[in-house]
Amino acid sequence: MLPAAYQLPAAIVLVLSGALSAFFGHRLFRIVLLVFGFLIGALAASSIVGMSDTAPMVIAAVVGGILGAVILRAAYFVGVALVGAALGAAMAHLLFSPLHRGEPGVWVVVLAAVACSIAAVYLQRYFIIVGTAFVGSWTLLVGAMALVGDRAAVAAAIAGDAWVIYPLDPAPGRRWVPLVWVVVGLIGTAVQLGVTGGDKGRVGAKKK
Repeated sequence: MLPAAYQLPAAIVLVLSGALSAFFGHRLFRIVLLVFGFLIGALAASSIVGMSDTAPMVIAAVVGGILGAVILRAAYFVGVALVGAALGAAMAHLLFSPLHRGEPGVWVVVLAAVACSIAAVYLQRYFIIVGTAFVGSWTLLVGAMALVGDRAAVAAAIAGDAWVIYPLDPAPGRRWVPLVWVVVGLIGTAVQLGVTGGDKGRVGAKKK
């Protein structure tokens, strides 16, 4: 978790990166991979340093962020598959929970993630659009909650609290959050499909 002085800037970064992913994820997918690779690497690296050690924490966050960005950018097609896997896992929970009033089994999640990751490789455009829209909308939502006064949101995001990392299991008093997340994700998907999604077909395809 970052020191309090860095939490507001972190919230702004979450909002901007979330908006970039939600509404321009397909067109700027390589940049999105760099941004989220940096965020993941920075959070992972800074979590191993004590909060009282501000300078080492910042250094660890920067170094970890750079490494994360490089790794995720280099693993471009792996990134596509990961987007599909994440979407598959989310779909498994969304479809299973209302029907069975509980969590899906591990194998259900794994099979859904594998199936969607394979499909993502062949249907890159659509999986990237949907995946980046929903990942970006969640990041945007967490950052926006922090900016409007819910500092616990960004603190939880930086600390890795379960309700932030796992949006389908919201914290008490935040049962409205998944609904807003889905609505914003659908808006982001529509915007990308209709306006900012670029050419049809595989990522990087050029108009003839």
